[in-house]
Order: sequence, then structure tokens, then C-alpha cells
Amino acid sequence: MGLNESTIENLQKLLQKKEINFFDIVKDVTASIDRDKKDNLPLNAYISFDVDNIKKDGGEMLKGAGKIENTALKGIPIAVKDIINVVNTPTTCGSNILKQYVSPYDASSVTLLRKNGGVPCGKLNMDEFAMGSSNENSFFGAVRNPHDRTKIPGGSSGGAASAVAGNLAVAALGSDTGGSIRQPASMCGVFGIKPTYGRVSRYGLVAYASSFDQIGPVTKTVMDGALLLEAVSGYDPKDSTSADVETPVFSDFVGKEIDGLTVGVPDEYFGEGLDREVRVLVEKGIEILKNAGANVKEIKLSYTKYAVATYYIIATAEASSNLARFDGIRYGTRFSDTQDLITLYRENRSIGFGDEVKRRILLGTFTLSSGYYDAYYLKAQKSRTLIREDFDQAFKEVDIIVTPVSPTPAWDLGSMVGDPLQMYLADIYTVPVNLAGLPAASVNCGSTPAGLPVGMQLIANHFNEADIFRAARIVEEGADVL
Repeated sequence: MGLNESTIENLQKLLQKKEINFFDIVKDVTASIDRDKKDNLPLNAYISFDVDNIKKDGGEMLKGAGKIENTALKGIPIAVKDIINVVNTPTTCGSNILKQYVSPYDASSVTLLRKNGGVPCGKLNMDEFAMGSSNENSFFGAVRNPHDRTKIPGGSSGGAASAVAGNLAVAALGSDTGGSIRQPASMCGVFGIKPTYGRVSRYGLVAYASSFDQIGPVTKTVMDGALLLEAVSGYDPKDSTSADVETPVFSDFVGKEIDGLTVGVPDEYFGEGLDREVRVLVEKGIEILKNAGANVKEIKLSYTKYAVATYYIIATAEASSNLARFDGIRYGTRFSDTQDLITLYRENRSIGFGDEVKRRILLGTFTLSSGYYDAYYLKAQKSRTLIREDFDQAFKEVDIIVTPVSPTPAWDLGSMVGDPLQMYLADIYTVPVNLAGLPAASVNCGSTPAGLPVGMQLIANHFNEADIFRAARIVEEGADVL
């Protein structure tokens, strides 16, 4: 087995015994990427992978190993979604308009990664500006699912999930605005967690929707997810939304018993539109928790039916504002030399942005425009409050909430490209979490008869990721014997 197929946990042990080193791991990762490129249907998980720069970076880290604050990830290469800035490395956000941009600085999450001994290792493909649920919206081409290369990997962190599941990366950092870590983790059969809003600094994360965006791990196992989240969490004065709370040792909670834990199961997440095979596997996951000592309780989240509409009003409004900076003057590639300012804006943004990004900018601009602000944006903000209160009430009765991640397993590449509304509806189980700012994870709970993985979503109260790691490990172990 190549080192690229191993986990952070196992590599740590080998590195501590000095049986391997950082360069050995990078060699195996590079070889796996090279082999994949020769496949008839390559995964296309990376946008950039500069092995010489990665080795140089790792070598410098090892020379200064004594300065590393915590050696939890010492010598572990971690792939990074191409919306998170890494110094002297391209940050394209999967977009034509940023194809020439090279970051002059590290995101705070990357700075913390380095302080804990990790080394950024390649930039991962994604839906353009994180807008999509299938990773088909990238300027650099669609990403494929390693379990079936005719299927999507999920989005927008599809490159992260595909690379980790396909052993092209040991682990990865992704971002989640409306399910962009959890949905691809589910469809690719890996672990992915969106932490509480404010747990991980957003400084250096290119903004899509600022009140939703959050960085989190995509890993092969629950333990790896705990180790990586520990490394990148913490208060950051550079981010005004960063929470000044202590970071627990999440890995200490992995493997702990869940006897007495109360698990809420909302009716609204198991109704019409849920694929039968997904339902069966998620219900088996619930049974695993019950058999491990958890108390299962039916709950109501009545405002869930408004979540998709609410999310796509607020998120697109924020996107229309955040993406205004990409005009070929302040940021982005200039595609036109015209002296007329309006023509310059029109041509740069028409050429630079893809169809889905343009669609969301238009939607957001419309909902913020005079005469429509109160009817759409203001009403959506009120609905967001009700959705948050729904969860607040539920967590008075339960410790975690269990739901499906996606209504269906991975679908065929190209099958929904012409139907954006249907694609948006695929986010129905994940966007409520972002609206409420809660932590949630996807843990694999089995595969369909066709071999497509299915994830189970575990949602906890604010800053209570520890319970997610406890429950997720139980499901992970139980799902192996399903």
C-alpha cells in the first residue's frame, strides 16, 4: 500500500519512528496523481500541483521543526481547496477571471496548519467561486467520482473529496457555504466536517457568502478529521467573525462512548424526495447509534421547507456584493483594453465568469435592488431567524441531530447541468445548518448496491463538535460491517 493511501493517524506513527519522511509521502502522492492523469477518465481533482515548490516548502518546514508549536501534523502533506490562499501559489477559485492570480500571503488556516507541522500540498479543483453542487462549474473542467468516474463527486469541494477518496491526497482543507464539504464527502465516501461558524478563521478564504462560508477538513477517517480540525481552529483577530473560544482536543473524543446521548431524527428530512436507498442506509446508521447506547427521539424542524429559498436569496445577495471586486482592474485578469469603463466591466466579467456565477450574481443583485429588498432579502433574513430558532428549540431536547446529507447518491455527469433549480434542491438537507451557523459532518454509512457511497449528517449545537466526533466514530466503525 502506498503512503498516499494511508491516514494521518498512521503516517504520524511512521514519521515519529522515522521509518518514513515527508518526501516519501509526497513521492507516493505525486506518483498517484501521475497515474491518474493517464487514466481514460482522470479524476481531475487538482488545479495546480507544483511538486518542486511543495518539496521546498516541506524542506524549510523540517529545518525549522523546532519552531513548530504542535507537531500533530509534522511532515504531513495536506491538499488545499483552490479558494484558500497559500503564499506564492495560484488561487484561482476555479475561475477564468483569477487564472493568473498568485497569492502573496497565507490564509490564517494555512498559517495554523504550518504551525502544527502540516505542509500545503497542491490546490484542488472546485466549482467556480464555490458555486455548485456537482463540481461541473469549474473553468478547469469537471471533477469525477473515484467510485464511478461517470458520476459527479459532489460540490463545491469536489476536488477535495475526490482526491482524498481516490488516494491522490492524504487529507484536504475544503470550504462549506451550503454543504460544500459535507455533500461531496457523502458522495465520495469520506469524512467531512463543517465546523461552527467562527471556529476556523475565514481570513484568506476568498468570500462567496460571508455569513455562511467556513473552512473545514475532508479526510479518510473521523480521527483524521479531528486532528486536522484541531490544527486549523482558533481565534483570529484578522477575522471579525472569528469566535474567541477554546479549541478542544477533538481527537480525545474520537472513540468515546455515546451511552445516554440523545439523537434527534427530524421528520422533515425523511419525506418526499428522499431516495429509498439513501433512506435505508441512513436508517441503518441511526440503528448503529441506538445499539451503541444512544436514545433516539423524533423531533420537528418545521421551517426546513423554507431553507433552500432562504439560502439562495441571502447567499446570492452576499455573492453579488463580494464578487464586485473582480472587474479586471482591482482583481482578476483583464480581458479588454477598451478605454470605456462600462464596456471594460462588461467584457471582463462576461468573459471571466462562468454561467453559474453570472446566474447567482444576477439573482443576488435583483433581490437587493430597490423595490425588491423588502419582498425578498428582508423576508429571507426573517426566515433565517426562524430556522435558527427551530434548531435552538431542538437542542433543548437532543444532543445531536441525524439526517441524510443528500437526497440521492451521486448522479451522472452532465445530467443536471441544464436544470439549475433541480441542482439547488439537492442542497435541501445541508443549507439549514449554514443558515444557523451550526457544526455538521458527513460520515459514511454504507454504499448502494451500485457501489455509490452514502453519507449520514450529524448536526450538533454551536461549538459542540466533540459530540459529532463521538457519534461519527461509532457510525464509521459500524458501517464497516454493514
